[in-house]
Amino acid sequence: MKNTEEQSVIDKDSLISRRDVLLGLGAATATLAFSGNTTAAMPGHEHSKHSAQHPAVLNAVNTCTDKGTRCISHCLVAWNEGDLDLAACAKKVNEMNAICDGFSKLLAANSSHVNAYAKICRSVCKECAKECRKHDQHIECKECAEACEALVKSINKIFA
Repeated sequence: MKNTEEQSVIDKDSLISRRDVLLGLGAATATLAFSGNTTAAMPGHEHSKHSAQHPAVLNAVNTCTDKGTRCISHCLVAWNEGDLDLAACAKKVNEMNAICDGFSKLLAANSSHVNAYAKICRSVCKECAKECRKHDQHIECKECAEACEALVKSINKIFA
């Protein structure tokens, strides 16, 4: 039994605690983060590609997805109240949100696929605006249509 107790004492003394591991990982992460920041601050490091090349389009697409999310939420409330008239609207808005979300990410990343994707986004936003305009009496649908139309105009200015 003495060997077991001695072994237990040896194991406890030789073990690294979770706290020690976490502290070590934190220090390593901080070192990596610091070294990354100093590299970015070095002369000759190019920062122009860090922000979106088309900020107005990016803002418009993000507004569109926000208004679309609000429109879909409104449609869900209407459905819960038994009104199914907004089903086609919700379908188009859901499609638009998916496309605009992808377009937003491509714009933010300055992807080489932005030009091709702009055409798809423009087409989907036109369809969404057309459907939402049928429900102008609902503020959420009206605002979604307006956001889609504004995005189409923004895309036409840059990607005509």
